[in-house]
Amino acid sequence: MRTRLVEHADASALLAIYNPEVIETTVTFDVIPRTMDEQLEWIDSHLGAHLAIVAVSDDGDEEIGHLGARGERIVGYACFGPYRSRAAYATTAEDSVYVDRSARGRGVGRLLLDDLLAAGVEGGFHSVIARIVGENQASIDLHLACGFEMVGIEREVGRKHGRWLDVVELQRLL
Repeated sequence: MRTRLVEHADASALLAIYNPEVIETTVTFDVIPRTMDEQLEWIDSHLGAHLAIVAVSDDGDEEIGHLGARGERIVGYACFGPYRSRAAYATTAEDSVYVDRSARGRGVGRLLLDDLLAAGVEGGFHSVIARIVGENQASIDLHLACGFEMVGIEREVGRKHGRWLDVVELQRLL
């Protein structure tokens, strides 16, 4: 398995990974699935400093992931987003990691987060923030294993599927 920068031809694979999480879970606070046009705009916004990478399976297993650029099987993706819009926050990024349900438990999340953090160092980021719904223990554990520290809990800041949701905030200095 390896990672590479996201490409426009990966859009349908990213939708196939992301939209079920929007509809069925609380791991994202989006409540409306993305359209193809929105996904393409999202990719455009992640081709610069706030980049996105995809995890590509090289094992030929057609039961995992989704077809992406060049016929590769995309099994997950990770990205940086701006932490806040004010200029003083420019060297801090917020990360997101999504692993296709068919590929969980195979080290995809660790590969993505490790490679994303390495890209953050190269890109000049100083700090990375992860904001994770409190019930997503797998993501919290992944971030802790990658050197993040818990810096706070935001109580009942989100509401989805009729429930109030906490957000755990973790941080890593690069």
